[in-house]
Amino acid sequence: MDSLKSTIDYLEEEHREIINFCDKMEEKCLEILDGNLDIKFFRNAILFIRKYADGLHHKKEEDILFKAMLENLGPIAEKVVRSGMLVEHQMARGYVMELENNLNLYEESSSDLAKLHILTNAMSYVELLRDHAKKENQTVYPFAEKNLSEEVKVNVKKEMEERIKDEKEYLKDKENLMKLLGL
Repeated sequence: MDSLKSTIDYLEEEHREIINFCDKMEEKCLEILDGNLDIKFFRNAILFIRKYADGLHHKKEEDILFKAMLENLGPIAEKVVRSGMLVEHQMARGYVMELENNLNLYEESSSDLAKLHILTNAMSYVELLRDHAKKENQTVYPFAEKNLSEEVKVNVKKEMEERIKDEKEYLKDKENLMKLLGL
């Protein structure tokens, strides 16, 4: 019955890392209010998000777990995944794109408007990801565990384990980037 437990535990551990990162980004946003915009931190934050939070974590969800849910759990999964989780993944990508655009603009102009948009997009990302991880941990993952057939759960677990094994090569780089971010 717990055939997805280790997979879910792994995704939830990644959520903890992402939330710790979000807490640090919030601290850096507070520093902006005090007049200190740490461009290097935000550039590294964008790398962390694109490579790990989105590039590895969200891709595992999208390519494996959410795909299995959409293929096997009907209209409820369609609503939860396609109209909920996937939309939020896209929103997060949009905030990161705008964060980067405004960092570029700020470096060119030092404008207060660019600084405001850096703060706005960074905090929009932080709040979205905090809420998003909570929904996945408390609703989406338990829904998948409860409703997917054992056969599908075994396949999801197998695919997830293979993906995690393939990701091992990125862990040292991830640890180094987390150190640069102060995590």
